[in-house]
Amino acid sequence: MTDHLPQQAAAPAVTLPPPRRGADWMFGGVYGTVLASGLLAALDQKGGDYTPFYDASWVLVTAATAGLAHGYSHHMSTHQAGSAAHRWRLLVRALWNEWPMIAATLPTVLLLVLAGVAHWESYGVTAVGLGLNTALLFAWGSFVAVRVGYRLASALLIGLADATIGLAIIVANALIK
Repeated sequence: MTDHLPQQAAAPAVTLPPPRRGADWMFGGVYGTVLASGLLAALDQKGGDYTPFYDASWVLVTAATAGLAHGYSHHMSTHQAGSAAHRWRLLVRALWNEWPMIAATLPTVLLLVLAGVAHWESYGVTAVGLGLNTALLFAWGSFVAVRVGYRLASALLIGLADATIGLAIIVANALIK
């Protein structure tokens, strides 16, 4: 009679997830551009003091905070066993992967800083910023679609769908104000 010892299952190897590439990081550009548009519309108060440097600061702070929250939530939702050092590395990587969202707000931040330096009127800055961001949404959507394999005609329609989000913010801004 042979003794059969129970075989122990090999512990699963703990590995870092692959870095986000391609379309994954490009979606942060769409998200950040929508965030910047919403903030630009909300921070411009008709009849209130126009504070473009203050507004630029809040766009950047909100984008950084949203990036931290988004990265942290991704980290927590994909919890893996491992050492504390390993979990910290995963958290740092998840937070780092949110840089496209923050970078996508920079055109709006730059526009607001230029508006402050040049003393531009708030109405024009908001209109130009929302128009610029709508065009960027079209570009991001089209570019991402082409990168993930859509044909050009379909990619342009996807870009148009993304631009529609920007148009919705413009319409909401007009209706609310």
